[in-house]
Amino acid sequence: MEKDINTNDTITIDLFIPCFIDQLYPKTAFNVVKILKKAGCKVNYNPNQTCCGQPSYNSGYHKETKRLATKFMKDFKGENLIVSPSASCTSFIKNYYRDLFHKDDPLYKETLKTKDRIFELTDFLVNKLKYIDFGASFPHKICYHDACTALREYGIFKEPRVLLAKVKGLELIEMEGNDVCCGFGGTFSAKYTSISTSMTELKVKHAIATGAEYIVSTESSCLLNIESYIKKNKLPIKTIHIADILASGWGENK
Repeated sequence: MEKDINTNDTITIDLFIPCFIDQLYPKTAFNVVKILKKAGCKVNYNPNQTCCGQPSYNSGYHKETKRLATKFMKDFKGENLIVSPSASCTSFIKNYYRDLFHKDDPLYKETLKTKDRIFELTDFLVNKLKYIDFGASFPHKICYHDACTALREYGIFKEPRVLLAKVKGLELIEMEGNDVCCGFGGTFSAKYTSISTSMTELKVKHAIATGAEYIVSTESSCLLNIESYIKKNKLPIKTIHIADILASGWGENK
């Protein structure tokens, strides 16, 4: 059962920061904390947390993934809701953890409980907290990249756009192929580099055609892939995580 939220009460959430953000975009992680606190949450962060196991699972190492899933559920035991700034990692936990355990295993039931407790950030803000206006300001033209797992596995589309619509000065211009893969796909980009690069090239081409200054997404992994192509080719556009936009223009970004 999902935990009901009374907006008159302070809710304590457990924060899960995915590997890409932890290692490469730590400022985004701090901005997520900032956002959640402004939305009225008490944020609990367990420093023992590690990878959810998605990379190893997608590479066929299911036994190793089972150990990571077991650790994850230990690190996030309890009743608090879990929030993560990644639909990719969150949807993996929701949709695939239960496949790692036999139904007679006590941890199988734990995967079902975890499934109901964990939320991607924009889904949590819009649909659970119903907190959509942070008083953010970001006076730039942006286009939005609907990451594959965010759109097709987790099921978010309107949520990021609802939040971006409340940002002062921001102009969202939808690009052609907004829901087409950016070419990352985890190990896909390493195994099929030429195909991946062509997909990234097309994504960036469509983004630049809109006149946007930034490509925005919920997925730091997609943004890392796109950003690498942009920098290598010295193109006139940037990438930014939606959490960094929502934290812009108010208070101090730490």
